[in-house]
Amino acid sequence: MKNTKVIFMGTPDFAVPVLEKLIENTNVIMVVTQPDKEVGRNHELQPTPIKKVAMNHGIEVFQPTKIREDYEPITSLNADIIITCAYGQIIPEAILTNPRLGCINVHASLLPKLRGGAPIHHAIIDGEEKTGITIMYMDKKMDTGDIISKEEYTIKSTDNVGTLHDILSEIGSNLLIKTLPSIIDGTNNRMKQNEEEATYAWNIKREEEHLDFNVSAKEVYNKVRGLNPWPKANTIINGVEVKVLECFIGEKDSNLSSGTICEINKDNIGICTKDKIIYITKVKPFGKKEMSARDYINGLNKDKIIHTIVE
Repeated sequence: MKNTKVIFMGTPDFAVPVLEKLIENTNVIMVVTQPDKEVGRNHELQPTPIKKVAMNHGIEVFQPTKIREDYEPITSLNADIIITCAYGQIIPEAILTNPRLGCINVHASLLPKLRGGAPIHHAIIDGEEKTGITIMYMDKKMDTGDIISKEEYTIKSTDNVGTLHDILSEIGSNLLIKTLPSIIDGTNNRMKQNEEEATYAWNIKREEEHLDFNVSAKEVYNKVRGLNPWPKANTIINGVEVKVLECFIGEKDSNLSSGTICEINKDNIGICTKDKIIYITKVKPFGKKEMSARDYINGLNKDKIIHTIVE
């Protein structure tokens, strides 16, 4: 495998273990990633996590703004295989048909479930019992190519996007290295996806971050976990947006309208859902740092918000 010429395409932290494993086991001749972005008040250009890894290893980096229009530096290298993981742009057919071994994608779900850009978030938000990694051949449509291998992971009730992200990233990097030999020698048993089983995990929109307490406590709990630590779920308490980072489902049945703040305790705030009370334990008020519910409560006028309905 060490002589296999690989072009790797990826951008965020999730793809870093995948690239590092490829560098150890193959000949990575180019890394393709998104353009640097301005961050902070000073608008300093920040390289992507993948670019940092490539630079540390002295690997050529290519950062096209629109890969549909600017791909010749990739196709001219005559790589044996192109491997993508959370790259962030749609790959044109000119690239897909270029390498002799094809283009392979490392996707963070058990395809055909959760196709799209936010499979880790939606696995938790949608209440899936398990998720995992799929290694697949790429084609012109999004996440529809033939499956080469999969590995499952049972989602724990304590998992959030952050923990699941890290677990799946490691699973993906290891599964890819296990799978590569069968791709290189053509012995893998590629399998077409069942379109009838397909579901989608579109990128999270701003309005989808808002909590709706007119659903079950379990659904609220899953949404909080499925948006923590990014982009974070939110609600409006006393006219101010509050990010909700952690919560738990209580044993008490709701006895007031959904969304009503029914309890303000020492360490949590109880809000009614359509079935149970959910207790918020960690928040980030607008313009402030993350804090425990206990610290947040200390700054509240409790009499003013008890029995009010969050927006």
